[in-house]
Amino acid sequence: MSLTRFLASRIAAEGPMSIAAYMQECLWHPDFGYYATKDPLGSDGDFVTAPEVSQMFGELVGLCLAQVWIDQGRPGPFTLAELGPGRGTLMADIRRATRNVPGFLESADTVLLDASPVLRAAQADRLADAQPTWIDTADDLPHQPLLVVANEFFDALPIRQYVRDQDKWRERCIGVENGKLAWGLSPALPQPALTDRLVDTRNGDLVEDCPAAAPIMATLADRITAHGGAAVVIDYGDWRSLGDTLQALRDHSSVDVLDQPGKADLTAHVDFEALAKAAASCRYTRLTPQGVFLERLGITARAQHLARRAKDASIDDVIAAHRRLTHPEEMGHLFKVMGLYPPDAAPPPGLEP
Repeated sequence: MSLTRFLASRIAAEGPMSIAAYMQECLWHPDFGYYATKDPLGSDGDFVTAPEVSQMFGELVGLCLAQVWIDQGRPGPFTLAELGPGRGTLMADIRRATRNVPGFLESADTVLLDASPVLRAAQADRLADAQPTWIDTADDLPHQPLLVVANEFFDALPIRQYVRDQDKWRERCIGVENGKLAWGLSPALPQPALTDRLVDTRNGDLVEDCPAAAPIMATLADRITAHGGAAVVIDYGDWRSLGDTLQALRDHSSVDVLDQPGKADLTAHVDFEALAKAAASCRYTRLTPQGVFLERLGITARAQHLARRAKDASIDDVIAAHRRLTHPEEMGHLFKVMGLYPPDAAPPPGLEP
């Protein structure tokens, strides 16, 4: 059986499914799910994340977290966590960049939140010296100071889409038509969670909601407020969601969301305002473009240092990586950064209150 046939059978038995349910099956079905069955990263995969572009990204994020630890009195033990750590590249670069910070790694309990057995195996290999602990939910994070990074994590959480119909909303759903998966709309119903969106939308506008994001952010905020630390969230999106941002990527190109489910990555732009509201128990920073964040942390100086040590061909790679991470026409403006920090502490370096 293929995932398409499985989905069609489920729809026949239960009726049209939400986009959230569709994404959950496409990404995490144990036999056919995208993340459950393959390594999607790198040139041989379907997309490339910032840590895979250059070591500079993880190094600077690591030094940012280390400075938070120093500013907050070098607490120990503390949790050094990553949500959605991919192959472990970012955490490996964080650990390498901070190994000369006295006491930092010795005080750190490395914790990884990832459900993919394929990626967990890659993480175990790359981070063997860190002896990481894997968790299944944010609620499993230890109750102690927390330094956590989430890079391209929230964009892969299942979303729901709603089209405004006067003062009600019609949910965008997936059914079967002429033997193929097809889009449809539910009857118009009140949606209390979207009451505030009646102010800034018009009839026919589409908005997205990510129900899974709020509990995770609330947990991070509660840990940070109670025990200290900080969170750095990096993802593509903006302050408020408006319009259809759901996309499917296969072999570094966009494809139809309903075409060959389970064979492509499914993501949507992150609504950072919703994340900030969910993190109400602690403070959050201004939303900052990734390029600005990295420049404030000194990426240009780091690139120059690497270029001076590189051979001719590698110099071009360093220049290209710097541009890709920071330039407004590349990842520099599309990706945004928001930090969480305790009410009585300073924000993470590179970010403003």
